[in-house]
Amino acid sequence: MKRQITISMNIGFCSGVRRAIEKAQTAAAQFGKVAMLGEIVHNEKVVQQLEEKGVHVYRSLAKIEKGTPVIFRSHGTPPAVWKEARRRDLTIIDATCPLVKKIHDAVRELENEGRQIVIIGDHNHEEVEGIASQVRAAKVIASADEAKSMPMTSKIGVVIQSTQDIFNVKEIVAVLLTKTNDLHVVNTICKPTRERQEQIRRLASENEVMIIIGSTSSANTNRLTTLARAINPNTYQIADSTELQAEWFKNVQTVGVSTGASTPDELVEAVVEKINEFP
Repeated sequence: MKRQITISMNIGFCSGVRRAIEKAQTAAAQFGKVAMLGEIVHNEKVVQQLEEKGVHVYRSLAKIEKGTPVIFRSHGTPPAVWKEARRRDLTIIDATCPLVKKIHDAVRELENEGRQIVIIGDHNHEEVEGIASQVRAAKVIASADEAKSMPMTSKIGVVIQSTQDIFNVKEIVAVLLTKTNDLHVVNTICKPTRERQEQIRRLASENEVMIIIGSTSSANTNRLTTLARAINPNTYQIADSTELQAEWFKNVQTVGVSTGASTPDELVEAVVEKINEFP
């Protein structure tokens, strides 16, 4: 059955993820074996493909053999880890997203102004932890309810996880305005994230079914799914085309498709083909 399938304008890897993967591939071709400190991106298929090329995941620097180059991933790496890697005389390949580096610069500047640092983001997310490591005492807030528990503070400085939902951020900032007379917010949501979220909201309202392609370990993919599902309950997140189910498309004429920022482009074509195969 031929359906009307609308693919989001922004699909596949964002520029930061693409840059990190290209660095990993180049390093593997040059050195043969490369260590990757944690998954370079939140997508199991991508990590597996890199493993096959000689880029192996390690959870700590202590387990990396001397002489093996190490890739610091796109989410950002704490200064203490940089210091330890240099102490161990490891060759560092920096794959940190340039936009994440700008957040690090911004949060340090806010701290230098004597502000209580607030990071609007997901607890225990690698990017958020990397941002927090740049300053002495950051408070991570994920929701407006959490913001309500903050005490009155003379000066607050805010940075934002790059893949946050702008509406969630607005709700949190509205609460923070009641907690201080001096609030400085640096909008560090990256442009590709804003664009994907805008497109998701439009597609979810215009189509009967929404398909989001990406790993459940990817915070930005999960957030896109949440945004779409709030508008269209017939929203499904899949890792690849094998997870599609025929009943989702029964009597359905219009389908919207999008991806997370760490989802390979080539998965989209296979998903579209399979959707059209369903009766």
